[in-house]
Formats: sequence, C-alpha cells, structure tokens
Amino acid sequence: MNRTRTFLLMVSLTVLLVFVGGIVGGKQGTVIAFFIAAAMNVFSYWFSDKMILKRYAASQVGPEDQSRLYSIVSELAEKADLPMPKVFLIPEASPNAFATGRNPEHAAVAATEGIMNILDDEELAGVMGHELAHVKNRDILTGTIAATFAGAIAMLGQFARFGVGSQGRRSNPLGMMLIMIGAPLGAMLIRMAVSRVREYSADQGGADISGRPMALASALAKLHRGVREVPLTHGNPAHSHMFIMNPFFGGLQKFFSTHPPAEERIRRLQAISEKGR
Repeated sequence: MNRTRTFLLMVSLTVLLVFVGGIVGGKQGTVIAFFIAAAMNVFSYWFSDKMILKRYAASQVGPEDQSRLYSIVSELAEKADLPMPKVFLIPEASPNAFATGRNPEHAAVAATEGIMNILDDEELAGVMGHELAHVKNRDILTGTIAATFAGAIAMLGQFARFGVGSQGRRSNPLGMMLIMIGAPLGAMLIRMAVSRVREYSADQGGADISGRPMALASALAKLHRGVREVPLTHGNPAHSHMFIMNPFFGGLQKFFSTHPPAEERIRRLQAISEKGR
C-alpha cells in the first residue's frame, strides 16, 4: 500500500510538471527547468552524507569504540542483509537519529547523544531498524527525485513570474497566479506527502528488521516528547525530512510537515504487533 501511494504521488508530480510546463514554456521550458533542478539535487544526493554529517559535527564510531550504538547497528545490518553502514554519534542533547548516503553501499546512520540517553537497547534497535529500512528502501533516492520534480515546478513558476516563455498567457492574471503560486505550493505538498508515506514504510520496515514493533512505538513516544523538551537549536529546517522525528515544530511546520503524526505512527505499530501475535 505504501509503495502504491508513493507511486501515485510521484505520478501526480510528473503530471503537474508536464501540465505547468506546457502552459508556461512548452516542452523546451519544461526540459530546461527539469535539468536545472536535477543538477542541483543530484549534487545534494551525491554529497548529502558528507554535508549533513559535517553540519551536525558527527563523529564516526567503530568496533574499537565498544559502542552499543555500533553493536546494535551491526547486528541489525546483518539481519537485514545490508552492507554495514558507517555509524556516527552527534554531540546534540535533542534526541533524534537519521540515515543518509546515496545507496546501501555508501550509507551512514547517525544518532544524537540525547537519544542514547533516553532509549534502552530494544528501543534503540527499533530506531536503528527504522533508519536501515530507509537505506534498504533507497528513500534518499526517492526523496531526491521528488525534490527534483518539485524544484522544476517551482522554477517554472518563477519563469511565469518574469514572463519567460509564458506564450502570451499573462493576459489571464488569475491563471498566472495559480501557476506562480498554486502549482509550486501543490508540488511542495505532494513532496511532503511522499516523505510522510516513506516514514510509514520505514516504521514498518524497522519493526520487521528489529522484530520489536512495540519497542519502536515506545521509542517514538519518547522522541515525540523529547524533541519538545530539548529542541534542536542549531539545526536547519530543510533537513527535517531526514530525522526519525521532526525536530522542528511550530509556525508553518505543522502544515508542511515531512512526518506523519506520532500518534498515528504508534497506532500503526501497535496494529503490526497485534497482527504478529
């Protein structure tokens, strides 16, 4: 079901891009916008692991560090039949974790010191299982593709704003307003929906990999409280989709959230647990 929803949302982005491109600049304008957006996002995709880990001052841990984080990830990676990712610890009190890397062979998982302090081993295994599910499902690639389409649509909106390739349609102010504002906003909402669906998939995958859906549910409940009690003060809201729990809240975040409600995620994990009994 989650794969079907992701597919339908990606199709919606494609249709929206073709529709807006046809109105604003025809085939040529659509291709130009798409390739500019693609170039920007491919760079991000290729180097995201290095940029994000440096941004949060992450330090790598290995087997020689006798870290419970490394030990848990190693066991789960073997269970999930994945290459061992690099493991990082972030000196941040706000409890959270994320995965990055362009593919399973170049993946990294990171956890904050805050999450290490509030979760027991089973809960931490659930969280790391969630992150490894992102790696296994290649969600970084999916997110990059969605960002490329949404970026191209936003760029076409800018083309329309300055009259580039608008083919005389500026005589319809309402129509142009919809193209300049409505289409990019719609693309952003679809992109956020893709991210939320992938979070549900990673929760299910994390439950499968760790074998403890209720431990992951318990971890999500703790993280939901923890990110509010100890907010991430030095982060970038543009990175919110990477974390297992959105560390940024308030303002427009609730309307453009990259994550589904924690209560619904927990409810679904409870259903998985009951089904497995």
